[in-house]
Amino acid sequence: MRRVVVNRVLLGAVGVVLLGVGVLVLAGGFDLYRRLGVSPPQWWPWTSPDQPVVSARTRGRWVDSTWWWPTVIGGLAVLMAGMAWWLVAQLRRTGLSSIAVPTPGVSGLRLRVGARALEEAMETGTAVLPEVERAGIRLVRAPRHPRLRGAVRLTPGGDPAGLVAHFEDGPRADACRSLGLPELPADLRIRVLQAAPAEPRHRRPRRRRRRSRVV
Repeated sequence: MRRVVVNRVLLGAVGVVLLGVGVLVLAGGFDLYRRLGVSPPQWWPWTSPDQPVVSARTRGRWVDSTWWWPTVIGGLAVLMAGMAWWLVAQLRRTGLSSIAVPTPGVSGLRLRVGARALEEAMETGTAVLPEVERAGIRLVRAPRHPRLRGAVRLTPGGDPAGLVAHFEDGPRADACRSLGLPELPADLRIRVLQAAPAEPRHRRPRRRRRRSRVV
C-alpha cells in the first residue's frame, strides 16, 4: 500500500511540473500573450515564438561560472540514479499473482490459484472473530514455499493468544490444504487498540441551604 501511495505522489508531482512547463512553452510558441493582450513580467520565460528556450545571455552568464558544469552533471546524475532506483523498485515485486496447486494422479494438468482470492478468503476467515476490527493478509515470495504476512487490529480488550490459535487452526490450515503444502510460514502482526479514556464527570456545586429564622 505504501508503494502505491508513493507512486501516485511521485507521478502526480512529475505530471504537475511537466504540465506547467508545457503550458509555458505552448503559450510562448503560439504567441498567446500577444493575441490575448496579456503582458507577462520581464523575467517570464518563453513569451514569443522567436524567443529561444534559453537565451544567449543566460547561457553565457551561467556557463562562465566555475560551479555550473559540476552542478549540472551532479544534478543529472542524482536524477538518473533516482529514476533507476524507482524503476528497479517497480520491477521487484514481493507479492504473488498466482500459486501453482499440485494435481496428484492427473498428468498434464496445471492448476493455479489467484493469490488475491486466497488472501481475501484468509482475511474473511480471520475477521470472523467479533474482536477483529481489521485484517490484512498477503502472500509473498520465499525461497522454498510462499510466506504469509498478516496485520490484524483488535478491538480494546482483544485476546491475541485466542486470535493466533484461531488463525493457526482456521485460515492458515485451510490455505495449506488448498495449496497442497505441508507448511505455510506466517508472520502475523497483532495490534490491540487502547480503550478511550472515560470523560471525567463534572460535579455540580452544592447549593447551600438557607436556614429559616423563627422570630
